[in-house]
Amino acid sequence: MNILVTGGAGFIGRWVNKRLLEDGHKVVALDNLSNGKLENIDEFKNNDNFKFIKGDIKDEKLLNELFGREKFDIIYHLGASIIVQDSIDNPRDTFYNDTVGTFNILEKAKVQMFGKNARMDGENWIFDTNEDRHPCKIVFMSTCMVYDKAGNTGINELHPTKPVSPYGGSKIAAENMVLSYYYAYKLPTVVIRPFNTYGPFQKSNGEGGVVSIFINRALNGEELNIYGTGNQTRDLLYVKDCARFVVMAGLNDNVNGEIINAGTGRDVTINELAKIISKNRVKINHVKHIHPQSEILKLKCDYSKAKRLMGWEPEYTLEEGINETEEWITYNTPGV
Repeated sequence: MNILVTGGAGFIGRWVNKRLLEDGHKVVALDNLSNGKLENIDEFKNNDNFKFIKGDIKDEKLLNELFGREKFDIIYHLGASIIVQDSIDNPRDTFYNDTVGTFNILEKAKVQMFGKNARMDGENWIFDTNEDRHPCKIVFMSTCMVYDKAGNTGINELHPTKPVSPYGGSKIAAENMVLSYYYAYKLPTVVIRPFNTYGPFQKSNGEGGVVSIFINRALNGEELNIYGTGNQTRDLLYVKDCARFVVMAGLNDNVNGEIINAGTGRDVTINELAKIISKNRVKINHVKHIHPQSEILKLKCDYSKAKRLMGWEPEYTLEEGINETEEWITYNTPGV
């Protein structure tokens, strides 16, 4: 198939590209490099089935040109502003990137599938027979950060949402647009909500995830700093499991029109995580939280719907994922 991956030079996008290419698909990666990096996709540059385009999902002229020359079977829409702190400090950029950018992708997919001059008569489409149409499915990458805190049994897809940051609010708005195109236009779409993903190629500076940041600091002999009490919990999903979930969601029609979680079903406190990673190599500190109002105190995934509809479940334990991540950081980070 011919597949578009927005945010294709990002951390998760890189692993989605890799899996799609290994399965023999053609991949176009679109990324404005505001968060992604060319180094993430360097290994694909000589692959004839891979093409990278530097561009922004808010650039309608670029999207018109891209969809004018390419017909996509699946769009994995991962491109977004993903940093919670940035969304609090600059909510406008997050809204336009995550919500308006998603609307632009939906519109291009709708035109590709039904034609520019198509119209609806009741529930049925009336097509212009002179237009070239091509089926297309959108997989929208949302986030577990839309949820209210978990109970002991974990969060399923019916769990209450509570956007405690503009990032979560923008994602919920985009989710609703994605699902509206399924119900209003019969455009195949699915909303996926992976829990906190970590692994090789994730940034290990302040814009990265807690696992990569802690590992990088521990390897450099630097103290680990925990925001607040450290009793907040996270369900940490290894990136290879996440990428497999993302790809499967695009290939499975059982999930069309659905919201699907992916996680491990195990949550760990940040205090416990710091101990696992530090291995008594460095001191662990607690520091003042920057934005405590946007902290979700407990995140634990119920992924039973993904298992039932897709046959997906995680293959890596937390310890296995951390070991692989530390090995990668050791050999790929200067000075470690």
